[in-house]
Parts: sequence; C-alpha cells; structure tokens
Amino acid sequence: MADNKSSSKKFRSQLWFDNADDIGMTSMYLERYFNFGLTPEELKSGRPIVGIAQSGSELSPCNYIHTQIVDRIRDGIRDAGGIPLVFPVHPIQETGRRPTAALDRNLAYLGLVEILHGYPFDGVVLTTGCDKTTPAAIMAAATVDIPAIVLSGGPMLDAYWRDRLSGSGTTHWEARKLHATGEIGDEDYIGMALSQVPSTGHCNSMGTALTMNSLAETLGLSLKGCASIPAPYTERAAMAYRTGKTSVQMVFDDLKPSNILTRAAFENAIAVNTLLGGSTNAQVHINAIARHMGLDITVNDWETYGYDLPLLVNLQPAGEFLGEAFHRAGGVPAVLWELQQLGKLNSDALTCDGNNIGSRTTETRDRRVIYSADAPMKEQAGFLSMRGNLFDAAILKTSVIDADFSRRFLEHPDHPGKFEGRAIVFEGSADYHARINDPDLNIDESCILVIRQTGPVGWPGSAEVVNMQPPDHLLKQGISSLPTMGDGRQSGTSGSPSILHITPESAIGGPLALLQNNDIICVDIPNRRVDLKVSDAEMADRRTNWRPEDLDTQTPWQQIYRDNVGPLSTGACFEMAVDFESVGTKIPKHNH
Repeated sequence: MADNKSSSKKFRSQLWFDNADDIGMTSMYLERYFNFGLTPEELKSGRPIVGIAQSGSELSPCNYIHTQIVDRIRDGIRDAGGIPLVFPVHPIQETGRRPTAALDRNLAYLGLVEILHGYPFDGVVLTTGCDKTTPAAIMAAATVDIPAIVLSGGPMLDAYWRDRLSGSGTTHWEARKLHATGEIGDEDYIGMALSQVPSTGHCNSMGTALTMNSLAETLGLSLKGCASIPAPYTERAAMAYRTGKTSVQMVFDDLKPSNILTRAAFENAIAVNTLLGGSTNAQVHINAIARHMGLDITVNDWETYGYDLPLLVNLQPAGEFLGEAFHRAGGVPAVLWELQQLGKLNSDALTCDGNNIGSRTTETRDRRVIYSADAPMKEQAGFLSMRGNLFDAAILKTSVIDADFSRRFLEHPDHPGKFEGRAIVFEGSADYHARINDPDLNIDESCILVIRQTGPVGWPGSAEVVNMQPPDHLLKQGISSLPTMGDGRQSGTSGSPSILHITPESAIGGPLALLQNNDIICVDIPNRRVDLKVSDAEMADRRTNWRPEDLDTQTPWQQIYRDNVGPLSTGACFEMAVDFESVGTKIPKHNH
C-alpha cells in the first residue's frame, strides 16, 4: 500500500467541509458537528473521514460485541490519520424478528446506501455478525463503491449441553425432536436452547453467520483471520483496531469494492463454502452481492465451482466441532491453504490490505477440525443445481446427507441417487405445525414433505422453514429425517438435506402452487431433476383452476418488499436497485 502521509489527494468529504467556492454551505456543514466537539480544524484538515456502520445494539444481540469494541475501531482510524464517525444501521436479528429477518436485509441495504451516498464519507468500516447483517452491508458497499472493510463480531464461545458440545441452532433442532418423542420436557427444551448461548457473539456452528463472515474474508473484504476469532477473545478487539487502521489506508489508496469483488473472488467464495460445509443461505447472499457489483453469479455457478470439491471443516451441522476449535485450527486461512493445494484458489484476487488472497494461506494446526484435501470428510460436497417440471431452479446441500438418509433414499441398486415419494403439502409453517401429526395424512418413511407460500413474495421475505422434521410417530421409530422441499429457506445451522429456494415460488404461480397431496414426485440427483408425475393435461387443468392466495400484508414495508423483490435464485434483490452502480462518485445536491 502507498504511504498515506505522502498523499495529497482531495477526498470526497472535502466537498462538504472544505469547499472554498461555497463558504456558505461549508459553514453550514461544519457548524453542527461542532456541537459534540468535532472542530473545524479537524474537518478542514484534509484527513479522510471514515464511517463506522454500527450494527450492534441490544436489539441485535449477535452483534452486541461491536458496542464494546467500537472505540478500538475509532482508535485505529485516528492513529492512521483519519477521522471516525459512528452511525447506526437498521437492526437485523435472526431469532427475534417476525415474520423473518430476511425482510430486513434489503431494508438495511437501502438505508446504508443512502447514508454512505448522502453524507461526507470517504470510506467505511462495516460491522457485521448475525446472518443478514453481513450481506446487507457488503451489498451497500458494492452499490456505493467507496473504500470499505468488514469487521465481523465473531462467534460465541463453544457451548455445552450436559457433557457434549451444544452448537447454535443445531442443538435447537435436536431439542425439537427430543421434545416430540417425549425424551425431554418443556423445561429441558428451554434449557437446551439456552445452553447454546455461553457468551456474546453470533452462532458458533457453521450456520449462516459464520459462513457469511468467513466468505467476507474469502472475498478479501476482511483482514486475514478476522472471521473466526470468537467475540470475547482479546484478539477480537485487536482486530478491530487493525481494521480501523486499514480502512484509512484503503482510502488513501482508493482501494474500493470494485477492485476486490471480482469474478475470481466470487468463485473463491463458492469454493470455500463447500470446504466449510457452509450455509445454503450463502447462495442467496453471494448472488445478491455479485449483482450489486454488476456481476452475474448464477445458481449453476454454485455447482460448477463448488460441487466437485470436498467437505473439510468438521463443524456442526455437517460435523462435530464449533467455532473456537475452528479458530484454533487456523480458520479461513487454513481453508484457503487447502483450496490452494487443490489448485482451485484464484490466488491473484486482491484483498483489503492490498495483498492478494494467495498470500493469506496457512496450513491448519489441527487435522481433527480441518481435514486434508487428500483425506476429506466427504467428496463432492457442494450444492447441486436442481430443476424440473416443478421449478426452474433450486439448490440441494449435499454435505449434510448422512448415511441413514443415503441408505434409505439414494442407494437403491437399480436406480442409485434416484427415488420417488408421495407429496405431503403444507401451506406455510403454521399449517405444518398444525397438521404434521394428523393421522389422516398417512405419512410414512417414504413421503416427501413440501412447504410453499414461504418465498420472498409469499411469506414475505422468505422463511427458514423448509427443514421440516418428520411426524412424531416416525421419530419414535428412529426415522429422524424425510426428504423436504420448498420455496423458502432453512437455517444454516440445520442438517436437513432439503431442496430449497424453489424458483418461481408458489405465491406468484410457480408450478409448486399446483402440487397436491399424494402426488408422486421423482427426485433424480444424477440428472439434477425433480419432476412431478402428473400428466400435462392434468397440470393444465389445475392451472386453469388455480387462484393466488390472498397475501396478508401487515406493514408498508412488507408491501414495498413484495412489489420489488426478485427470486431467491438471483439473490432476492430489489430488481430496480441492481441498476445503481458506483453511486458514491455521484455527489448529491446541496441541502440548502
């Protein structure tokens, strides 16, 4: 990187604070910041102004750590010659927000774009943590395209339920099954849930939070080793300081998202997601970030660049360990090392410190946690891109297909990887919870559970509900999973091998809307197809008689969201928003 002390470039913020051609507006912009002691001498000094997008709050507990370490970011910015300005971003909390936190990703994105465009920022530190805070922030940085760096908050410490590891989310799905079979009561159910939360931080399993922050590091937007540092570790505050310092250098070097978020970087992210056993939600968020960067990453790309790679990271839900072990084993740099050994790392991709991603690799310190590419946990562990007469696009996460599921559905000697099942259809999660144990449905161990009206338009926002567990009578027989599919999403902490993100969704008339109970569905994994065994004439008749469900729109934002959102396959972006690029170069009009 260049020496910032030798730079004489004029920064964007000086058009607010040091404009000799319009002393009246300059004085107006200067005066109100003086009310908390930020002096004209500082603002007129020509030093870059770096925003700190504060995502932490009591409403966002997974990001709360940022309220405790924000001063270290400030210190880093000041010591590097910048001026920090902290501002809040719209809160996103996965487990607290109803009907889904997915509604908030695009809202936080829009708000952050307006802040970065309309205020005097030369660069920004994006504080992230919980699932959708990371893509929302990066999407906005991509649209504005001013120097931006990601500081994740880090996972919680490893947790335990009785004598075994208790992974965030993963333990909740286990508790739900134990409660259904009567093995635990209400008090232990709540106890298991609370056991997952030993400290500040986001999910300690390889759910969407740890996945997306690992992919932010893979993309080159975080410093080396940032993603895996547990929130309470002293290393996290030290990383905050170094991130603040780097943000200023990025401004001096004019190192922007458009320099970092290249096609090569996104291909690296897809590949690393496979090695991690990462969340299916990564497909939605990575595709969205790419679109806002002006790049086209498709569902098919996830299979092309990810499927034939191995699962190496032994973290729940696909494995055994949790976030602290991942960090001690080397975190993302160790995963990148393995990808490099496979010859699949685009090593020249640029990162936020001015070095390429190939310089960030380090061999693991613990082969129990990060396996060798020569002896992986599983071969061919990436997402499959599925299609058929029920939908145009969907994904299937193969890394969580366990031996029992494979034996029951995928290992028939006459048609390996292919099975048929009777569809049991639910209209959203309330319907599922109300009827899953209805004996009249006659659910057996060969059925396929289908949930619809759960996509971006139908829910709205797309719900994490596709990982449906079998009815209680099957659980008591030891049948812990059935094939599931739907037009919504599922938690990254879930180990369900579901067919997800079905596009087009049922609410807008996708073929899934025409599916009926007891229809036969054929799943053909080798040929990447899911087909409904119903005649064309019958489907045409159903189409004629189909009427859309009445959508319960409860707030103005829900209506705006439904009117503008695209499908999960392309990132669930606001379609009109992807046309806006590099808006930070477009200086807005004066306000008086």
